[in-house]
Amino acid sequence: MRIFGIDPGSVRTGYGCVDTAGGRHRFVACGALSTPAGHPLPERLLAIHAGLTQALVDAAPDCVAIENLFHARNARSALTLGHARGVAMLAAVQQGLPVVEYTPAEIKMSVVGYGRAEKAQVQHMIALLLGLDTPPTPYDASDALAVALCHAHLTHGLAVVQARAPKHLRSWRHAKIDQLGRRQVP
Repeated sequence: MRIFGIDPGSVRTGYGCVDTAGGRHRFVACGALSTPAGHPLPERLLAIHAGLTQALVDAAPDCVAIENLFHARNARSALTLGHARGVAMLAAVQQGLPVVEYTPAEIKMSVVGYGRAEKAQVQHMIALLLGLDTPPTPYDASDALAVALCHAHLTHGLAVVQARAPKHLRSWRHAKIDQLGRRQVP
């Protein structure tokens, strides 16, 4: 199954595509569509739509997974992000693709095993899970790959289950990760 993930944003929208067969994943493509913040919102939305449409045609996925808006600092940014999400969904639906949505906490939990993981932790796990030599950049692209992998994990029942860590390892910053992405227990 080929899954296309989208991390929507009005200034930069990340996208990433993976092939998955059960527990094995293969990197296909990723990137970020940048739009100048000073341009009017309708022009930025048009650029996002055109860029995602082309990326979807190039990748030819079976489905699209998109990050759901969970909360925003203020109503204005939530509305702007909502517009970008709507344009991303429109691009997917115009290609005849099913769309699924996941919250940021669901995505982080299924990929990292911790719902409040930081962007660098997500980026590191994406590189480990996909066998990449270097983590994908920018964060928007690695976040989009995380969305795609979240759908793969939840579809195939492979989500990482995080048990409560011992007191001295309550933060993932202090945990040691082996090359397979597993936490090493002292």
